[in-house]
Amino acid sequence: MNRFYIAKALRTKVAAQARYRCGYCLTSQEYSGAFLEIEHLVPLKLGGTSVEENLWLACGWCNRYKSFQIDGVDPISRRRTALYNPRRQAWARHFQWSEDGAQIIGKTACGRATVVALHLNHKFIVAARRRWVSAGWHPPKD
Repeated sequence: MNRFYIAKALRTKVAAQARYRCGYCLTSQEYSGAFLEIEHLVPLKLGGTSVEENLWLACGWCNRYKSFQIDGVDPISRRRTALYNPRRQAWARHFQWSEDGAQIIGKTACGRATVVALHLNHKFIVAARRRWVSAGWHPPKD
């Protein structure tokens, strides 16, 4: 078994812990139209491992934009700060939904840096969120 392998049982456990939604943008597996992915919070390239504590669920957009980043720049302070960690931090402390429910607003330096680094409000996901809002599926109630 190589260091990239993640057992199916562990993948299933992590997905359940994440409530089958992206840890960053909260996109639900049910509504996304694409499989969510297991991502390494600390990337393998930076010494992370494939243990439960370093894994979480992410949509393809967030996983690719995050890539091997672990920090980003807060657009207000211009200081480098750690990106949001969905396993260890509460989403609502760092983010909130816009009034229309289509955009994610960073409330803290960490949240703002994450919004920018992961492009949490790119045009395609904002358009999808607007449709989900009109269907009553979004934003998540919890």
